[in-house]
Amino acid sequence: MKTVRPALLAIALVLTGCASSGSSSEASSGATWWNPLTYSWSSLAPWHWFGSSPEVTEQGVGGLNGATAMNEAAVSDGLSGNYEVRKGMRGENGGVVTFFQAVKEKQVKVEVTGNTTVSRIDVMDSDIATTDGKKIGTPFSDLYSKAFNVCQKGTGSDADGVECKAPGSQHISYLFRGEWHGPEGLMPADDTLKKWTISKIIWRS
Repeated sequence: MKTVRPALLAIALVLTGCASSGSSSEASSGATWWNPLTYSWSSLAPWHWFGSSPEVTEQGVGGLNGATAMNEAAVSDGLSGNYEVRKGMRGENGGVVTFFQAVKEKQVKVEVTGNTTVSRIDVMDSDIATTDGKKIGTPFSDLYSKAFNVCQKGTGSDADGVECKAPGSQHISYLFRGEWHGPEGLMPADDTLKKWTISKIIWRS
């Protein structure tokens, strides 16, 4: 027993030293990873595991959703860090709108808008698809036979397109664009729309 006790004491001292040195280094770096309320749990999500493109679901786009804070770090993390994220502001409907753009290869691939949290996500990246495989370039005819009751003329910067609610969805819609030479402000006929393709996937909270 005399030889066992010193051994146990030595082990205890080593463990205590490791714990204290780890704590001091964590404190000096300001890390708070052990706090479940502050840890970025989205980094454990499946879309982070293999670096694959995020997916559009009813819950959001990748790790972005209605609970995501409107700041550069949160937006970048929600998109797996695959894009360069930049902040911007613009006037809209008499007010000022804050947005973040996710850029890849010098092109805007995703735009995120909202106040304190994300309220809308516009996807223009052809690598990002919905759970049922719809993405940029998918023809109107793959989803709809007619526009009645599901589509409306686009507004604002989307005025040249037609926005249609995704089948069975409460949060997702598609903006279709294509060739048409009809009167401005009117919806194209269904036969024309069948040739149009998705130019943007829109998620709203």
